[in-house]
Amino acid sequence: MSDKPNFEEKLLSQAVERRISEELDEVEQIDIEIKTDIGKLFRGQVNQVDLAGQGLVVQDKIRVQDIKLQTDSISINPLSVIFGQLELNEPVNADIRLVLTEADINNALTSEVIYRWVRQFQLNVDGEIVSFEPEEMQVFLPGDGKLEFKGKVWLKEKDNTHILGYHAIASLAAGIAHPRTRTKPPMLESFRCTEGEGIRVELIAAAMQKAKEIINLPYLEWENMVFSIKDMEVKKGSLILIVKAHIKQIPSTDTMLYPD
Repeated sequence: MSDKPNFEEKLLSQAVERRISEELDEVEQIDIEIKTDIGKLFRGQVNQVDLAGQGLVVQDKIRVQDIKLQTDSISINPLSVIFGQLELNEPVNADIRLVLTEADINNALTSEVIYRWVRQFQLNVDGEIVSFEPEEMQVFLPGDGKLEFKGKVWLKEKDNTHILGYHAIASLAAGIAHPRTRTKPPMLESFRCTEGEGIRVELIAAAMQKAKEIINLPYLEWENMVFSIKDMEVKKGSLILIVKAHIKQIPSTDTMLYPD
């Protein structure tokens, strides 16, 4: 970040910094630098926004150990700036680097956001739709490019409900992968059932296929944002993500956590 921001940059950066800090449950450190000048600001133009933060927590559940974000040029509503916010007139692209710890990931998996996200997935078993109801989910990061998943999920058919316990391992080549490219996809090394007697083979096969589909999703949508994971590094106890984001509008904390 620049060492010598001009007056309007410093004033606006501090206002947005303060506003974002107020919406977070916890924040160890956050630094925002908005690059513009007074003339462009009156026209609703910002050259770039840089954000660096540590220990950001939303609603006691979603925590990011480290984040670095940089946008391209932004067209904003000048009136929103008065209140220390950035209301977008046009979508903006951003490069994001995230560091998540194993503990943070598992705490987030107990949140309502993740619960709702998992519930949106469905299985198609011989033309019959089976829905998910997550019971518990855990992720382990042992290192060596591996992600380990354990948990239980209720599979709700038309006339029956089954509990399925699972243990899955995904592997990223050499600890680094580009999971959204065709040349270096993440590999589902193993998937085994740990609980659930009497479940049809077709149902288990559909669950395995859905696990592979989720791992290989080309992008994720959340509220007014679309994310694409470009690089991923798994270290022992932590996960580093390099993300491209297309942001249509900057959501408030409430709409991010409880979308319609």
